[in-house]
Amino acid sequence: MKKSLILFTLIVLIGIPAIAQYNYSNEAGLVTYGEAKLYSQAADGRQTGFRFPALPYTYNGLQPVIDSLTVAIHYNRHHRAYFDKFIAAVKGTPLETQPIEQIFANISQQPATIRNNGGGYYNHFLYWENMQVMQGASPTGDLAAAINKKFGSLDALRDQFGNAAKGLFGSGWAWLILNKDKELEVTTTPNQDNPLMDVAAVRGIPLLALDVWEHAYYLNYQNKRADYVDAFWKIINWDEVGRRYVEAMKKN
Repeated sequence: MKKSLILFTLIVLIGIPAIAQYNYSNEAGLVTYGEAKLYSQAADGRQTGFRFPALPYTYNGLQPVIDSLTVAIHYNRHHRAYFDKFIAAVKGTPLETQPIEQIFANISQQPATIRNNGGGYYNHFLYWENMQVMQGASPTGDLAAAINKKFGSLDALRDQFGNAAKGLFGSGWAWLILNKDKELEVTTTPNQDNPLMDVAAVRGIPLLALDVWEHAYYLNYQNKRADYVDAFWKIINWDEVGRRYVEAMKKN
């Protein structure tokens, strides 16, 4: 049985292309950071469309918290499918060259395919970017100070965030956001919605995203979502979350 499982895993991984790991340049040859990785750009920096960003690590980079097969399938099958369907929906429309935050700000006026697939495309990008190979990191600087001010401690944030993720019914996402009052807040969204959307119950700028759809963890954790949520905390890329916080604080 064990040999059969290993053979199946190898066959699946061989059949999944390794898509340009660590490629942070866009089609114009410009090195991109943060959410700029989402956009195709002309040489002068104009947005010409959307792109499918590479993972910031290899498929086995998050082990043992998230296994390589889960990462490979999740990224190349689920995430890629959301991207492809979103691109098909916006192709030839003004949305094709509109920043995704602007699309989400008026998502209630768009068809379900843009809401669902645009959300899935963007949410997964945040998710991959806010994890890292190194385990056991902690927030620093302004973000650490904001966490202590709002929650009292990192442990208190972890408990509140974890309870929100574990308690979300069905499929969806758990978030740490910067709300309209420029305070940190924990929230959740169903399906592929996110806090940038005008349909969200609690709106704000996403800082930390956790996917709690079963496809994100089922191969390794089966129905034990709580174990996956607790383990996620070990591989958070707090440098990236801190960068998002600094950028979010600059916005009106």
